Amino acid sequence: MKTFFAPQAWVQGAWAQDVLLEVAANGSWHSVQPGTTAQQQQGATRLPGPVLPGLVNAHSHAFQRAMAGLTERRSAGAHASDDFWSWRDRMYSAANRITPEQLEAIASQLYAELLAGGYTEVCDFHYLHNDVSGAAYADPAEMSLALVRAARRAGIGLTLLPTLYMRSGFKAAGLREDQRRFSSTPESVVRVVEQVRRQTQGDARINVGVAVHSLRAAGPAALKELAAAAKQAGLPVHIHIAEQTQEVEDCIAHTGQRPIEWLLNNAEVDARWNLVHATHATPAELQGVQGAGAAIVICPATEANLGDGVFDLPAYAAAGGKWSIGSDSHVTRNWPEELRLLEYSQRFTLRQRNIAARVLGSESSAAGLFEAALAGGFPATGQRQAGLAPGQRADFVTLDLESPALLGVPAGHLLDALVFSSPGAAFGEVFVAGERIAAPSPERAQAFARAMRALWAG
Repeated sequence: MKTFFAPQAWVQGAWAQDVLLEVAANGSWHSVQPGTTAQQQQGATRLPGPVLPGLVNAHSHAFQRAMAGLTERRSAGAHASDDFWSWRDRMYSAANRITPEQLEAIASQLYAELLAGGYTEVCDFHYLHNDVSGAAYADPAEMSLALVRAARRAGIGLTLLPTLYMRSGFKAAGLREDQRRFSSTPESVVRVVEQVRRQTQGDARINVGVAVHSLRAAGPAALKELAAAAKQAGLPVHIHIAEQTQEVEDCIAHTGQRPIEWLLNNAEVDARWNLVHATHATPAELQGVQGAGAAIVICPATEANLGDGVFDLPAYAAAGGKWSIGSDSHVTRNWPEELRLLEYSQRFTLRQRNIAARVLGSESSAAGLFEAALAGGFPATGQRQAGLAPGQRADFVTLDLESPALLGVPAGHLLDALVFSSPGAAFGEVFVAGERIAAPSPERAQAFARAMRALWAG
């Protein structure tokens, strides 16, 4: 059994002092004891700063890390404007170039950056199934296993979400030419899940679930077939939904119902379901999500970058809804910035301050946001990753008190400063399942640079 000592640690929603942390052989917390004596602390490894639980990054498209900073110029034409749909066309240019080797190098770099940003688990919503011509690889799990290798190399926990993608829109019979890499069926998704499970058996850091890209990308029968298979296997289910107003309008035109409304009325949505974005949801829909026991994944940085809109946090909080955080397209790669953007988007909209503190019933906006995002880790992954408590996976980070954002900050305000003070505070050490993560090697950065140059050459 490993034993650590933290002078200060975030336990049950508040800072605790003199905390002894014991890790069981399976990588979960055996015990968490605040208020220990010097004698009890003997033999424990002293951690270099205050300790926070690691957070789950509940929504990632790893290959989109290759695009960060490369979509910030407007479309050609004097009066052209950009929106989600023009961004998507640019995203396809990356999706239709990247090789398994490049994906592994890019994901390895990304996962190391996510660890440095305080995340200890990532849910990768993965739909690059086929080769660049659209043909199946000899090994149908080729691209999925590239992500597994990247996660193992970086040391991060991974919940791989092979994604169902069958059509380009509600009325389409199939996929567009530039979506050929995404082609999948419920059967092919399940085969990937089974293969990844076989090849990672016994690895506590690698987990699987399934995803449906969106209602527009999969018909009702296929959605229900995959959901039934996931239910039988006890897997989490993720789906993009109600991200864009056009998506809502198209769904109403095709089904007579709004996307979340349709999903709640036509699928067996339960506590394993995670609705990604839900940006354009009515209060009644948000109450319905909570009533079904499902959760929402909010991605503030990407939703801002794509011009999606602002999630209705007050209405969802009033319903008692569960949510997690995700970095999606990876224009940012640390959770303090995501939580800050979530709060600031509410302030822009409502012209008030400390919205999260009020609607989440907390004295501190940072604490309310952090605790909610922490609790959302279980719905997103199906695993016990909800903080410093016995039975939860022993994922944690230390804070660097010499970081400018934290220097001289009173102990009780460290989380507030971490989220709301710039320049961004640095995390010190990162642990996943009780194991300290080594600093990234120069070779990893070099492989990433080579992949980027090859991907964007010409």
